[in-house]
Amino acid sequence: MELKDKLISSFIAFENNGNVDLDSAVHAIRTKAIQNFEAEGFPSKKDEEWKYTNLKSLLRQDYSLFNKGENNVDYNTIKPYIISDIDSYNLIFIDGVFNSFLSETTHDESDICVLSAALSKPKYNILIDNYFNTVAADKNSLSALNTAFTNEGAYINIPKNTIVSKPIQILNFSTGSEKNVLIQPRNLIMVGENSHVQIIERHQNLSKNHTFTNAVTEIFVNKRAIVDYYKIQNDTDNSSLIDSTFVQQKQHSVASVSTFSFGGKLTRNNLEFQHEGEHITSNLNGISILNKNQHVDSHTLVEHKFPNCESHELYKGIYADTSTGVFNGKVIVRQAAQKTNAFQQNNNILMNDGATINAKPQLEIFADDVKCSHGCTIGQLDESALFYMQSRGIPKKEAKALLLYAFGNDVIEKIKIPQLKTIITGLIADKLGVNLGFDL
Repeated sequence: MELKDKLISSFIAFENNGNVDLDSAVHAIRTKAIQNFEAEGFPSKKDEEWKYTNLKSLLRQDYSLFNKGENNVDYNTIKPYIISDIDSYNLIFIDGVFNSFLSETTHDESDICVLSAALSKPKYNILIDNYFNTVAADKNSLSALNTAFTNEGAYINIPKNTIVSKPIQILNFSTGSEKNVLIQPRNLIMVGENSHVQIIERHQNLSKNHTFTNAVTEIFVNKRAIVDYYKIQNDTDNSSLIDSTFVQQKQHSVASVSTFSFGGKLTRNNLEFQHEGEHITSNLNGISILNKNQHVDSHTLVEHKFPNCESHELYKGIYADTSTGVFNGKVIVRQAAQKTNAFQQNNNILMNDGATINAKPQLEIFADDVKCSHGCTIGQLDESALFYMQSRGIPKKEAKALLLYAFGNDVIEKIKIPQLKTIITGLIADKLGVNLGFDL
């Protein structure tokens, strides 16, 4: 049975397992979503937005769709993937199931808990009705698939005038208890007026089995709120991730999403920002360092609807061996969005002839009083700079690593959590196969 047919036939059983009231609005949303997925199916290379990313090999696997029980792991197993030298709230999911023993949640300064509870408890009904699947609806068939099977993930509600005292880590682990597994986490994040939160998200396969993660995150940033969101993607070569993040911003808010893609068989990042007010700032940053036959596809969209807003987009890519990178960034400036300042830049280095980058920066401007620019560069390391460093006694391998680190440093410098910056620098050093020899 094809994966699409297996998913559709499993939907009724999923809905009847009692996790939500069948008369609820969530049930109606799920039902519509599975109908949309059935009509559209999985995307193919015939779709313009997917012409450089082929899912065929991913869809041929026979996946287990539902976890058969809570699979516990000890803390030492997951410790390497947690930023443990910072005090943080931790939401830890094992094979798609929340692990309360390893997690730290709160309802004191904010609601930092799990989505399954919010979907089933009446006291959350108003927030769920007003926010759940309002910016992710009708975006693509994979987000519809996630909506249809939404059950677990992070639920974060920050009340107004709150600076969350410590970062939040959302960690999803796969144990390999099933031969191949499909996991569909869903995060719902609401940040109130004048509030500030820092969030770190990671997906990690702990086994040699195949995993396919189809994740969706909705982020609502209200007036004058600030959100710093970091994604660490450094998974195994038998792990694939489709990560769709939708951000809605209100006036005078600032939202920043930084994506660090260093590993995984296939990674697709869909990142969309919707402006719903004036004086909004959106920051999109990313760095990809790939080798072997790894594939990372970054699709971004910023839609400017109101005047006096800004968006700043900077993506860097380093590709070696037969790896493939895709960057498709689109900025839309509606007619009413006068005085928009939109910047988009994509820079790439190909380390050898076998590596590939497909880049497509786009601007669609319907206003006449704007500052908008985009650019893309594809090249190789500066041989003269490499020779100069070698002439000063730096071995060739280390010289290359230093030049590559300098190439991506303007993205790294945007990290506002010092401990996370150290972790990312270490991951870059591991990926480049050197010791960079300095601390931040």
